[in-house]
This record gives sequence, C-alpha cells and structure tokens, in this order.
Amino acid sequence: MIPLTALILTRDEQENIGRSLSAIQWIENLVIVDSFSSDETIRLAQASHPSVRILQRKFDTHATQWNFGLDQIDTEWVLTLDADYEVSDELAAEITELNPPEEVAGYKAAFEYRILGRSLRASVYPPRIVLFRTKSCSYYDDGHTQRLRPNGTVWSLTGKIYHDDRKPFSRWLESQNKYAKIEARYVLAQPLEKLSAPDRLRRKIFFAAPAMFFYLLFGRGLVLDGWPGWLYVLQRTIAEMLISIRLVLEKVRAGAK
Repeated sequence: MIPLTALILTRDEQENIGRSLSAIQWIENLVIVDSFSSDETIRLAQASHPSVRILQRKFDTHATQWNFGLDQIDTEWVLTLDADYEVSDELAAEITELNPPEEVAGYKAAFEYRILGRSLRASVYPPRIVLFRTKSCSYYDDGHTQRLRPNGTVWSLTGKIYHDDRKPFSRWLESQNKYAKIEARYVLAQPLEKLSAPDRLRRKIFFAAPAMFFYLLFGRGLVLDGWPGWLYVLQRTIAEMLISIRLVLEKVRAGAK
C-alpha cells in the first residue's frame, strides 16, 4: 500500500468520531487536529484507533487548520477526512491497491449523503480531493470552506465516502449561521463575473432558498426518500435562507453608513 496517513479535523464530534475511525482501522498512521473539543471527542478517538496522534490548535480558518495538519505528516500520501465521513469498504479496498503514476498528485472521491444511516439518492455535496501527495498540495480558503490546490494531475476514485453528520440540530444551526456570515461577505466582495452560478443566484437574495428547495425535492428526487429526504431538503433550504439574511444585513449596514 502507498505510505499513507489519515488526517482529521475535529471540534466536539463525539457523535461522529467513533464511526469515522472504525472505518479506517486499516490505516496505521492517524493524525487528528482538534480545536479544543469540550465533549468526549478526544477520549473516544483514543479508544477507537490504536495509534492516533492528537494535536490541539485554536481554529482560525479551515485552510490554515488543514495546512497545519499537513505540516505534521511525514508520509508521502495523506487521506483527509471530516469527522462525519465514513470510508466505504469499496473505497478502502481501492486505496490499498493503488499504484499512482508520478504525474498524479491526488484523487477525488464522490459522496453518498446519509441521514442517521439512511442513504439519500442525491445531495448538493460535490466530489472533493481527499487523497493526495502531502508535499504537492495545499489548502486555501474559499468563502466559508476550503479548497485544495493540487500540483499535478487529479484522478477520480470509484469508491464513495459516506457523509452522515449526527451532531444535534442546535450545533448544526450554530455552524450554518457562522458559515452564512462568511459566505455572505465573500459573495458581496467578489466581482459578479468571478462568482459561480450558485453564488450569483445567492447574490440576488430572494431566489436561492426557494430554488434549492424545489431543485432538491423534485429535481433530484428527494421527495421519494421519505422523511430523511425532507430533512435534508429543509436543512439546505434553511442554510440558503441564513445566507440571504446575512446578505440583507450587510446591505442594511452598508446603507446606514
């Protein structure tokens, strides 16, 4: 197998970390960068993986936190995971058999979104580069999230990662409110021609939330997934509404100056 370390960022992930680590027992090296969790995250991580190395660092941005983690890794390859990700058996088998050509800097994987273990037929969660050469790539901030800048070719993996966040709704809402504030400022600060199609729609304020609702419910067929589908549709609609509220607040503040 390629020389590999798994890297995970955490903050109060006691509902997720055990499942995430149980799916990567086959990876010998594991580094967790924790943003001073106040729950049982660290204890559960130590009990869930025999060779976990836990570092704590105050969170500032996603990109700097990830790049700090990369600096701690001495293997050629790294697998970066959120604490609510579960590597599927198919993806695990695929990674263990990889023999990457020199020109390949990384691999991206698609996600299967789950609600309390129940799979959804679709989501708006895009594929991302999760496996890459440690010294050939770096992260940069893009709105409320981070993106990876690869130095070389990126190929696709066929196995999937399960995304199943089981933190309380209050925590989810708190996080989305923080993300919405960052995202709104990003959307307003960028020239219109540099924005993605979703961000251009967000800047119109009144259309993004209803568009997301109908797109997911009917366009992606989540109405057929029962209550888990409805829950995901409502979560994404609320997230868009929070961004719209933040955009309006920014415009009100600008008008009051």
